[in-house]
Amino acid sequence: MTVFPVPVPDDASAQRLSALHAECFNEAWDAAAIARLLSMPGAFAYWAAESAETGESPDGFVLARTGGGEAEILTICVRPAARAAGLGRVLLAAAAAHAAAAGAGSLFLEVAEDNIPALRLYESFGFSLVGVRPAYYERGSSRVAARTLKLDLPRDAAPVINP
Repeated sequence: MTVFPVPVPDDASAQRLSALHAECFNEAWDAAAIARLLSMPGAFAYWAAESAETGESPDGFVLARTGGGEAEILTICVRPAARAAGLGRVLLAAAAAHAAAAGAGSLFLEVAEDNIPALRLYESFGFSLVGVRPAYYERGSSRVAARTLKLDLPRDAAPVINP
């Protein structure tokens, strides 16, 4: 399993992420939206592959941003065929480490309350519930609440330098 920072936003990267997002969500973000998000101040992204030597064929990615002493995961997804292999945890760890190194004290995300596998992952990672947005996500003719979760990040995070 390998994690790579997403290169400076370019059309090819945005297209790859958009295609992967479409595999994971009913309302996928198009390449232009992903490119705009990656261009925002404080934005960063990582993609992961189960077995690839390079990040050319990612199986998952996380897109986040830092600002005001906080960080927020805007989206995180793992290709359905690659789930339950630990990629989500690796992507969360990369985002948390990046956010902490950038000076963020907290990392936030929102998740649909019916996404039980994701909720279990976030809970096991140390996220805690800080809010609920009722009827936030559409599910056909019904709506599902979003849970807002928070992870406290170490304030004294420093890069590890190996001799």
